[in-house]
Amino acid sequence: MSDDRVHRILEKLAGEYAGARCALVFSNPLECLVATVLSAQCTDARVNVVTRDLFGKYRTAHDYAEADRARLESDIRSTGFYRNKAKAIQGLCAALVAGHGGNVPASMEALTALPGVGRKTANLVLGEAFGIASGIVVDTHVQRVANRLGLTRHDDPVKIEQDLMAIVPREEWILFGTRLIAHGRRICQARNPACRTCPLLPDCPFGRKGARMVTKPAGRRRNAAAARPGERKRLTRRRPGS
Repeated sequence: MSDDRVHRILEKLAGEYAGARCALVFSNPLECLVATVLSAQCTDARVNVVTRDLFGKYRTAHDYAEADRARLESDIRSTGFYRNKAKAIQGLCAALVAGHGGNVPASMEALTALPGVGRKTANLVLGEAFGIASGIVVDTHVQRVANRLGLTRHDDPVKIEQDLMAIVPREEWILFGTRLIAHGRRICQARNPACRTCPLLPDCPFGRKGARMVTKPAGRRRNAAAARPGERKRLTRRRPGS
């Protein structure tokens, strides 16, 4: 892969999404961790609505760990899968109390040792709450955009992260993930990506292929149908006696 192409992609992302930030609202590592758990299969906007009240009720890991399960489920119900999420939050917060004095650890090894915490969550917490570039957050947006840009050929998030870490300078890992997520939401959407207006189009194999397909003659389908006049006759032929 051309270093020049990667450099152009990084520059364009930085220009287009200079102000991009993590969409989740939080004020400390614990809130970041809890919000990330709640964001699974839920929009960040909905999570932020829920956590406005949630973070006022539960201020420490001990508060979550000792909370009434039914009450916690009710508090997070609108984020979806609330039973599983409540169980996960209480499990990891109990582990924080037992092994870390209630504090969120600032290392990949310690975070991924917590129940239900994988690399994506750990990378987000380390990057956004601690400013530590431990890796690159790979969510569905990053996975889709990185593949379309030809930055990886893998579907496995861990392998995608390894490919991206190999070509993106470490000092840009945190912002790169945030910018790629913003690009996936704004332009490179799963359905109907806006390839023709995308600033990355000159360096995107997926986008260039799509643009070529759009510029093919529009009358091709009509001509193909006209080449089968027998079909039209069968459709318009009147039945005997009608």
